[in-house]
Amino acid sequence: MYFITSNTYDPSLHTIGGKAKGLLRLQETGLNVPKWIVIPQEAFAETYPDRIKNKSNTDYIRFINAYFIAENFIQDIVKQFPVQTLFAVRSSAVDEDGTDFSFAGQFESCLYVTKEQLAEKIKQVWGSVFSDRVAQYRKTNHLQQSMAIAIIVQQMIDANVSGVAFGMNPVNGDRKAKLINAVYGLGEGLVQGELDADLFIVKADKINAIIAGKTRKFVIDKTTNSGSIKVEVEANKRNAATLTNSHIHELTAVLDLCYKEYGKYQDMEFSITDNTIYYLQTRPVTGINKLADPDAEYILWDNSNIIESYPGVTTPLTFSFISKSYKGVYKLFSQYMGVSEKIIHQHEQIYANTLGLINGRVYYNLKTWYHMLALLPGYSINARFMEKMMGVKERFDIPDSYRLSKTSAWWSMVKMVVNMYRRFLSLPEKRRVFMQLLNGTIAQYKHIRYEEKSAHELMQLFLDLEKSLLNEWKAPLLNDFFAMIWFGLLQKQCEKNNISSNPNIHNDLLCGSSNIISTQPIHQTISISTAIAANSKWKELFLNNNETQIWQQLYNSNDLSFSELKKNINAYIFDFGERCVGELKLETVSYTQEPSKFIKVLKSYVESGITGATISGKTEELLRTKAEEELNKELKNKPIKKLWVKYILKRTRELVSSRENLRYERTRAFGIVRQIFTHIGKRFYAENIIHDARDIFYLTREEIFSFIEGRSVTQNVQQLIQLRKTEFEIYKKAAAPAERFATYGAVYHANDFYSTARFEEVVGDLKGIGCCPGIVKAKARVVLDPEKVSFLNGDILVTTSTDPGWVTLFPSASGIIVERGSLLSHSAIVSREMGKPCIVSVTGLLKTISTGDEIQMDG
Repeated sequence: MYFITSNTYDPSLHTIGGKAKGLLRLQETGLNVPKWIVIPQEAFAETYPDRIKNKSNTDYIRFINAYFIAENFIQDIVKQFPVQTLFAVRSSAVDEDGTDFSFAGQFESCLYVTKEQLAEKIKQVWGSVFSDRVAQYRKTNHLQQSMAIAIIVQQMIDANVSGVAFGMNPVNGDRKAKLINAVYGLGEGLVQGELDADLFIVKADKINAIIAGKTRKFVIDKTTNSGSIKVEVEANKRNAATLTNSHIHELTAVLDLCYKEYGKYQDMEFSITDNTIYYLQTRPVTGINKLADPDAEYILWDNSNIIESYPGVTTPLTFSFISKSYKGVYKLFSQYMGVSEKIIHQHEQIYANTLGLINGRVYYNLKTWYHMLALLPGYSINARFMEKMMGVKERFDIPDSYRLSKTSAWWSMVKMVVNMYRRFLSLPEKRRVFMQLLNGTIAQYKHIRYEEKSAHELMQLFLDLEKSLLNEWKAPLLNDFFAMIWFGLLQKQCEKNNISSNPNIHNDLLCGSSNIISTQPIHQTISISTAIAANSKWKELFLNNNETQIWQQLYNSNDLSFSELKKNINAYIFDFGERCVGELKLETVSYTQEPSKFIKVLKSYVESGITGATISGKTEELLRTKAEEELNKELKNKPIKKLWVKYILKRTRELVSSRENLRYERTRAFGIVRQIFTHIGKRFYAENIIHDARDIFYLTREEIFSFIEGRSVTQNVQQLIQLRKTEFEIYKKAAAPAERFATYGAVYHANDFYSTARFEEVVGDLKGIGCCPGIVKAKARVVLDPEKVSFLNGDILVTTSTDPGWVTLFPSASGIIVERGSLLSHSAIVSREMGKPCIVSVTGLLKTISTGDEIQMDG
């Protein structure tokens, strides 16, 4: 016998396909399933001789035609059903009704089949496995071609109502909702999309019914007593609901039961006759991996600021290092702001999740930042004020446990204000002590011979550094906070006193701070470039050789005429060797590690003729002088206000300069960390633990340390590294996710990281935040990788974000426009120092401007 029933099915012998397995499970669950049998795939494979197997599909079909005409085969099937039964004949391909691919509507289905038509309809459904539409479906979904198909023969239900019920909402992904579509008559018109259907959405026992105007339905063709035809729906039923509340509740209960039994949300077809629901087939809801759950945990991600520090794809080692660093820093910050240690300990998870890694790129988790804000005592007193002060644009649900009572909040607030004022007064001393600690620690670590240390010793060096320096980052933290406060005060006072018609007067007042270290690499590079240009022998060396050859000649040469140049270059690398593109990413190869990279910058300056004479250092002084004149003029007859504004200005200049300088100290500290992990990579390579020394950056810090100490859950780190390298290579080639987007539920499941990357056509001018004034008309040069561009020749630099390493391009640009950033971002501060017109935070910049476009910018 070449068919089986639910009682004779043996999974080791029979291949019956997804749809038949679904029927079997429905039956085993105890649901009302019409009588059915299945012809397994093996029946088709066994019924034709070997000489046919390798022939064409035409030969195969010819043989199957002959086989299924056999009368005894059909009679044996008919005997399994009640007398006078009409049949439904459906496909059950091996890969049909799976979790990922349903093949919905691809294979033939035949309804209201008589026993006389049964053989022909079985052949028809089986033959659809060779159809063009099935072949195209497989091709589109990258599935292998297959003839593995079983055929279901089922008792036909003469339905009053038919429909499809989903165990979740397949439209918006809501896992707590059920969605039911229903039509009069057969479900054929619903599946094929020919008929308007009623829609019932059930959530928390509430039914939301959207009733369609139903004019047609599919029923049995009475003229032949077989097949189906489309007829008119009775007038009194057209706008009535197809399902009663009782039907809906039964269906939702069955969907819940099946989810519990099968472990997956079900897509279930049903029919109703004589008020009885019959379950015709079930399969898992497909495409669920592409649907986030809107009811699940909501997180907003943003990298508009942090991209400046971590541009592009960032490796696992860097992310694991900074993630732990941020956790420690902001626990300390919360403590300073009056949050008790008990509260901080209770909300440990918040501090552990300030950052996320999305397709290899670092993002802020704004939900955790908002929750940190809500822990501050001032939030309980005036939430909206705190949100406005901190620049929060998105609100999240805050658990009651986060809020202090008003009495406790006021008391904590008073203590915080007193403590913060005390800390502000002591900040200069704290900065001095911090710099003393930092300089001493870095000097100590710079003289260590890392190549002589074992992996375990290198690990201990890092842990000691973390304890002595990285965990003592109080001064930069406080300075950043006060810089934000005083910068805001300066801006507010300029607006309040109507100092100037220039909305960025507060920026101009900050220009020309000669004590900002960020400009020193530029000035020193130009100084060395000027010296090279003035010495014919040095100039010839740089013009006629590549950077590697130049460095080798300088390094190996005993020619005393090069000694001064070597001394200056070595001094630069000692002082600023870690200031490079991507300087906060541990995987970055710095000038300290590869001096020829700095030689390349010098070579570009020499070739482009950039010297002290070609770069004006007066622009920032002129901007500052003009702004101060406007300030003095407006407040001439207001001595008290003038004193107050000047005091604010003095403090802001000091704090903003210190902010930028302390950020450079972070770069130096990261340089030591980079050295340590680079040498751990070399030790691992020497011991054949990894294939390449730089593979170390594809492991997390915890994975590295646990491997050294015997706590690793994966000993084969080479395979782990290869997996990561493959994944991160894909990230590098793919477009970056949106600047800001939302996720629901498990972040890496079913969320679209590009969902808010919408761009509306710009009408008129592009606008952003003006950081340094000046009107420039020139060609745009879009730069994504500054290491691939050595000279801009007066073009306007256009890019998505910058970090301190980009400053080597600034001198040869006539202006700077950046898609991301803020008034306190590095590009804003350094452009002011150099007097380069600059605009940041220009939405849609790179989607509008291309290299070679003639543009005019007004900073």
